[in-house]
Amino acid sequence: MSEKTANVGIVIVSHSPLVAQGIADMVRQMVGDCVPLAWSGGNVRGELGTDAGGILRAIEAAWSDAGVAIFVDLGGAETNSEMAIEMLGSPRSKFVSICNAPLVEGAVIAAAEASGGASLAKVVATAEELSP
Repeated sequence: MSEKTANVGIVIVSHSPLVAQGIADMVRQMVGDCVPLAWSGGNVRGELGTDAGGILRAIEAAWSDAGVAIFVDLGGAETNSEMAIEMLGSPRSKFVSICNAPLVEGAVIAAAEASGGASLAKVVATAEELSP
């Protein structure tokens, strides 16, 4: 993303490219273009899975100086997201959080919160309130 935004960015990570893109499309339709948004789905061969390099590219695409919140579907997505955050390096890695929230509902509510200018901590906390 070439222009800077004050709003927290959102990244959707799923083992399925179709799921990741579909959720990102839903979020975009709900909040418009005021929230940086990107997705990563599938492994490097385009099969079900996740890829740390692809997740890193999504973080870069959704980057905001306000931070980036990542939403994942399964454990492998979380592990590869953690690797991508490490690959991002300091100091930016401190401004990226993986949310423990339902993928669809969490991403939508987080994007709505981010669209109002909420901090990364507030965006994450609001999304995580949805967890059982």
